[in-house]
Amino acid sequence: MLSTIIAMSIFSFVMSISPGPVNLIIVSSGANYGIKKTMSFVSGATIGFTLLLMFVGFGFIKIIQAYPILFNYLSFAGSAFILYIGYKIVTAPSSEIEVKNDNNIPKFYEGFLLQWLNPKAWIAAASGISMFSSTNNHLFAFIIIYFLICYACLSVWAVLGNVATMLLKFNNGLSFFNKGMGLVLIATACYLIYLQFADMRGIMYG
Repeated sequence: MLSTIIAMSIFSFVMSISPGPVNLIIVSSGANYGIKKTMSFVSGATIGFTLLLMFVGFGFIKIIQAYPILFNYLSFAGSAFILYIGYKIVTAPSSEIEVKNDNNIPKFYEGFLLQWLNPKAWIAAASGISMFSSTNNHLFAFIIIYFLICYACLSVWAVLGNVATMLLKFNNGLSFFNKGMGLVLIATACYLIYLQFADMRGIMYG
């Protein structure tokens, strides 16, 4: 059982700490609004993914396997949401950033919703469940381990964003940083949309 727990922990850490749309939003929020105000989004993302993991683990994975095109539609919706958030970050006036306008702080529900619309989260959930759901005990252990590690890893991204603020205070560095983060998110969303079109075309003509 110990070896299984170690494997679960490594998988959870790698999937949670690796860069993705959620992590990019967290580091941007940490840089702009600080750790404390970012933790609401971190909590929403962690709880959202944990519930997604339970949802997939307790049966939905069979539906995904039977109807893979559903994943494509979910990915389209997720890509559109990522595109929207990226646009918000890019177009936020620098004056709003400077006064720390609370209306722009990523919200709990946005973190929660983004995980359910995030293709990376679905892939992580489906892959993890496939590997670690041989028994109910293993499944429950995996869910608990992933929750704890995911929360810790996403919090680290918030800390990194906050630390980066010290390096971005000069020469409008924070404004450039936000535009860069937003453009990366937009590019990610566009790439995901392209992949889904290619995948659906392959299903139709393959």
